[in-house]
Amino acid sequence: MQRIGFVVYPGFQIIGLAASTVFEIANLANGEPVYEVHTLSEGGESVRGSAAVAVASEPFGRRHYDTLIVCGSTALPQPSKRLLSFIRAKGASSRRVASICTGAFILAEAGLLEGRRATTHWLLARELQSRYPNITVEEDRIFVVDGPVWTSAGMTAGIDLALAMVEKDAGADLARSVARKLVVFHRRARGQSQHSEVLELEPKSARIQSALTYAKKNLRKELSVEELAEAAKLSPRQFSRAFRVETGRSPAKAVEHLRVEAARMMLEQSGQPIDVVAQATGFADRERMRRAFLRAFGHPPRTIRRNAHVTE
Repeated sequence: MQRIGFVVYPGFQIIGLAASTVFEIANLANGEPVYEVHTLSEGGESVRGSAAVAVASEPFGRRHYDTLIVCGSTALPQPSKRLLSFIRAKGASSRRVASICTGAFILAEAGLLEGRRATTHWLLARELQSRYPNITVEEDRIFVVDGPVWTSAGMTAGIDLALAMVEKDAGADLARSVARKLVVFHRRARGQSQHSEVLELEPKSARIQSALTYAKKNLRKELSVEELAEAAKLSPRQFSRAFRVETGRSPAKAVEHLRVEAARMMLEQSGQPIDVVAQATGFADRERMRRAFLRAFGHPPRTIRRNAHVTE
């Protein structure tokens, strides 16, 4: 049986412990225990986390852990010397060590991310890179695996990371069973973006929302301003003005972002050839799609696909 240790400290973000449920349900779905889960802290007392929630914990001690997972916090964590010493020691002796959200800052301070690729919550990714320049921070990833070190983005991304661990340990069938019981997506690919261009548009009026809904359903078409204006029941001039006010973008730019989002999802979740993806999402040809991906992500479609399916 594999022993999993979740490391908490005062102010830890309580949602990080949601990942422990993945291992709990894996035991139930498997029919016999696969994992033994422990919550650890420096003093082994009740530890108060976010949302005024306190959890019981065990002291660090000398026990061996197959996997050590450091929870994040809403504010940047301020780890004690003893906590860092424990992380260093267990990072050297455990099969893998991981962080959720800002827990990456603790791994970095302990020296475990030196020369490695890592991620954290997108809001703090550049801060992580600035503080620890020898880390390659992939700020738009759901989770990153670099050898024995696993790091995830913020909040619910810890569940994706835990499901990936179950899949690695016990196979995809068990991981899928756990995901179904948790009523979550099987798991987002590790290379999947933390951002959604669709969410960022956030129109205020029903008319502009109608135009965007129409565009999403008809990405294969050319989608002129006149066609979108008709869907919004506005004149082209009124539509263009209202669209820019509500979304901060021109209709043409917004449609490109919708196409990029749809194409990225196809690349990450299907094996369709790039030419097919380009046609299906309205780019007409792969070169036009490549230029749009470079503008949006700084990487071409092939790189996005490779990052989503990189082998461990």
